[in-house]
Amino acid sequence: MKPEKTTAAMGRPREFNIDDALDRAMHVFWRKGYLGTSLSDLTEAIGINRPSLYAAFGNKESLFRKVLERYAEGPSVYLREALKEPTARAVAERMMHGVVDLGTDSRNPPGCLWVHGTLSCGDPTDPMRQELSAYRASSETALRQRFEQAISEGDLPADSDPAALARFVLTINCGMSVLAATGATRAELLRVVETALQAWPE
Repeated sequence: MKPEKTTAAMGRPREFNIDDALDRAMHVFWRKGYLGTSLSDLTEAIGINRPSLYAAFGNKESLFRKVLERYAEGPSVYLREALKEPTARAVAERMMHGVVDLGTDSRNPPGCLWVHGTLSCGDPTDPMRQELSAYRASSETALRQRFEQAISEGDLPADSDPAALARFVLTINCGMSVLAATGATRAELLRVVETALQAWPE
């Protein structure tokens, strides 16, 4: 993506790379959550002033939406890619290992941007809380549909509950994200994955 011209604090034109700016903003939201992130945090991280931020991204809410899109296509793309695995168990395993890899990667803040953002929006009527909840519901639906496909293909027992399995996987992943954010080690989280997969229907 081409660099975008903005106006610096002293009135001089400057350029910044939109992709780099989104990555910087993403890490701020990732560390602090949506509500915990201030405009000053964002302008300092990106290296632009407020008028430039508004011109490039709109307000904080619209910037966060762009960050979530970038997060979905970047760090958390494993969620979508896992659905392509040949078996339901492999789907669940890849998703669980993906959240462990992401949550313990020293290049990123610990945990998950989506989970951290949701937990930081305590008011159920908050528009961003509702949007994050809708994203979770969409992920759960895609996973349920993948498990329904597995049942029709004979990959899962006919009496399996695809909705419950989808919720089970997402609950494990969200829980591990919280554990990672509060200091759990990679080895500890992999043990959680191992234990969870022992309950997988055969």
